[in-house]
Amino acid sequence: MKIIILGAGQVGATLAENLANEANDITVVDTDLSRLRELQDRLDIRTVEGQGSFPSVLAQAGAEDADMLIAVTNSDAVNMVACQIAYSVYHTPTRIGRVRGHDYLTLKDSLFTDKAIPINVLISPEQLVTRNIKRLIEHPGALQVLDFAEGQAQLVAVKAYYGGPLVGHEIAFLRSHMPTIDTRVAAIFRRGSPIIPQGDTIIEADDEVFFIAARNDIRSVMSELRRLDNPYKRIIIAGGGNIGANLARSIENDYQVKIIERNIGRCNNLANELNRTIVLQGNASDQDLLLEENIESTDVFCALTNDDEANIMASMLAKRLGARTVMTLINNPAYVDLVQGGVIDIAISPQQDTIGSLLTHVRRGDVVNVHSLRRGAAEAMEAIAHGDQKSSKVVGRAIEDIPLPPGTTIGAIVRNKEVLIAHDDVVVENNDHVILFLVDKRRIPEVEQLFQVGLAFF
Repeated sequence: MKIIILGAGQVGATLAENLANEANDITVVDTDLSRLRELQDRLDIRTVEGQGSFPSVLAQAGAEDADMLIAVTNSDAVNMVACQIAYSVYHTPTRIGRVRGHDYLTLKDSLFTDKAIPINVLISPEQLVTRNIKRLIEHPGALQVLDFAEGQAQLVAVKAYYGGPLVGHEIAFLRSHMPTIDTRVAAIFRRGSPIIPQGDTIIEADDEVFFIAARNDIRSVMSELRRLDNPYKRIIIAGGGNIGANLARSIENDYQVKIIERNIGRCNNLANELNRTIVLQGNASDQDLLLEENIESTDVFCALTNDDEANIMASMLAKRLGARTVMTLINNPAYVDLVQGGVIDIAISPQQDTIGSLLTHVRRGDVVNVHSLRRGAAEAMEAIAHGDQKSSKVVGRAIEDIPLPPGTTIGAIVRNKEVLIAHDDVVVENNDHVILFLVDKRRIPEVEQLFQVGLAFF
């Protein structure tokens, strides 16, 4: 596939790295020559220096015969104009644009159409991050929570703790211990390395366990791996920007929410916009302020400013003062592995949330969901099976008979709103939503081929 990426920032660079490793023809456009040189030194891609919204620059990047344009510069205006030119001048089939402005997003249904601003796929990192954090708040103790089939099934990552009923036992023990609940352990990461689980695999304390189950069964399965945390009630959000405001807006009816924001003007705006959230003017790294607001009885402290260092320091202080769980927004990928699992419970990476959403539209076959896991080391994918036994490599076959690439497991199948955990004898049917887990991303093309329909279907 021939893909043009506008923007060589964190998202653009990470996306180029993912796609270049999958035999795509990638061209990256940016105004910063040093960033482009650094990318070209690492990856087998083309680069073009220039403004991505200029027709001449798009032509130089090969827009005449490009299959896809992905506009992820830091400017909403550049991204929107580039998609307009790609549609009107070069007839690019797929145009993906990142838009952050809240004013634009409130009108997205009428604004982003072929008759107005022709963006096929709208990406809003702030909305993606907000949904991610909200899911984590809804599932105390989870490290990652991913929705599939419109939330009917979920893939959850938890850290196995000493004293958990399943810790020290084989995975097969789970079925006999919980006979009324069906689940599947999709993968285990032990000391950073992946393990493809078998029935006799023993779960150890500190393992990072990914399991899949129907949405209503998630909490019961979590209780087998770790002590079950009480539901969260009190939330403090540091930073009243787009993400902090969106998060407060989405949870203020269910939790006691406070926002700490330094800018007095922004505080006034937030106080007018939000209904039940308490808005505090101040510095989230102010120990006296945190103590005054009872940080020791706070269930979740979310540091969501645009400054990584400020987020990390405020989170460390909040944890030391007694906050139960701290979640920290970190834009620099190099920081994520350094801080998560120590004082900071969960590091939130906007790049990884955005990359997963973008990859959904790049994958071949009928792929409707992609989630990047373990900071890009693994991937979860939801693909729809089409065809029959003659035209498809998966339809009409039991899971044990599907030639899955090494390091790939099928976790569950969603069929007509019913979640079927993927035991060996389950047979895949036409239109099933198949949820897969891949610990080796080099195998993605092989998985895509499994879900491509042969000519016999037509």
